[in-house]
Amino acid sequence: MTHPASVQPISQRNRLFAIFGGSAGNLVEWYDWYVYSAFALYFAPIFFPKGDQTAQLLNTAAVFAVGFLMRPIGAWIMGVYADRHGRKSGLTLSIGLMCGGSLLIAVAPSYAQIGYWSPALLILARLMQGLSVGGEYGASATYLSEMASQKNRGFFSSFQYVTLIMGQLLALGVLILLQATMSEATLESWGWRIPFFIGGALAISVLYLRRRLMETQSFQATKDNDGPKSGMFTLFRLYPGQALLVIALTAGGTLAFYAYSTYMQKFLVNTSGFSREAATGIMACALFVYMCLQPLVGALSDRIGRRPIMIGFGVSGLLATVWIFRSLETVRSPVEAFFLVLFALTIVSGYTAINAVVKAELFPASIRALGVALPYAIANALFGGTAEYVAFYLKDIGMESTFYWYVTGMIGLSLVSYLWMRDTRRHSLIDRDLD
Repeated sequence: MTHPASVQPISQRNRLFAIFGGSAGNLVEWYDWYVYSAFALYFAPIFFPKGDQTAQLLNTAAVFAVGFLMRPIGAWIMGVYADRHGRKSGLTLSIGLMCGGSLLIAVAPSYAQIGYWSPALLILARLMQGLSVGGEYGASATYLSEMASQKNRGFFSSFQYVTLIMGQLLALGVLILLQATMSEATLESWGWRIPFFIGGALAISVLYLRRRLMETQSFQATKDNDGPKSGMFTLFRLYPGQALLVIALTAGGTLAFYAYSTYMQKFLVNTSGFSREAATGIMACALFVYMCLQPLVGALSDRIGRRPIMIGFGVSGLLATVWIFRSLETVRSPVEAFFLVLFALTIVSGYTAINAVVKAELFPASIRALGVALPYAIANALFGGTAEYVAFYLKDIGMESTFYWYVTGMIGLSLVSYLWMRDTRRHSLIDRDLD
């Protein structure tokens, strides 16, 4: 392959700025996505006033899952867009959709004001956000992996989940602040709208930042190639094994992540019996430590490989998940709850810290954003997005412990793919982009 004249070496300073810029935008995207889950306990009665708390949360979890159904569509549309027009263009487009969804939730009237139109607007907003996040993941994972140097690719790509978790922590931080400064009645009445306004404003500011990002060398080197163009049929026709592998390795990891993080906050309230404030504090502390673990695990994968790290997650999750949830059922000490949640999150770090780079290393540059995004989004829609709904449904019918075994079983199925796959650090297609 001959290099286009426009492809220039990237200085270390520009490389770090690009990774910082891509990560900062990712933070805002995920703040906007997670603030829905963080404040669900407060706005559930606004959109779904009928039924007990579990029934209301079940309805909000269903809308959360609906957002995930749009993620494969967003992954398809914006994955193709990022492959054909550049990673930078894909990142910019996704943040605009997220901004619109957040602002729509912020101003949506209540069920008491407009009846069923109220949850309809909530669903529309989540569809927009799902479309955005579906495209964001592939563009962001591809951008960070391509911008990173070969020897530090695991470390730098791990910042996708650092900023993802930071977005979740920011959402929890806003929740803690509002809980400290507002009464329960005020939060349930209108205070829950504040974080959605914040998300919309932050998204607007990120549009400026993302327009200043530089394009990756991998995209520049391959954008004028005469080979097959990125597209869904091209993906599954030419790279069926890689696409199915992404679905398989994602299924257990994404289910475990959402079970241990977003659902866990409700579990601590609804099952363990902690107050909303205590559950929020426990999750904020555990997620902060979890966030700090991501670069360490990513750097370790640069030394020993990606496959051993993912196998470690699979084996640990298979053995410990049921025990963790059963222990949390009866725990009464916030400190003990913190360490149990942190243990669960430490286990899932073996997936979250490196899953983005593993997927990016499986595909050539011409179809990488779509290859990373679409199979991942399919697995997320089937398993990650439905995690809370399945958990609440099983609790509602008196079979809560079945969820623990469901998570365990899916981790076990993904473990099979980890044992079967090659180590992508040693067989990375990113290294071939500029050969």
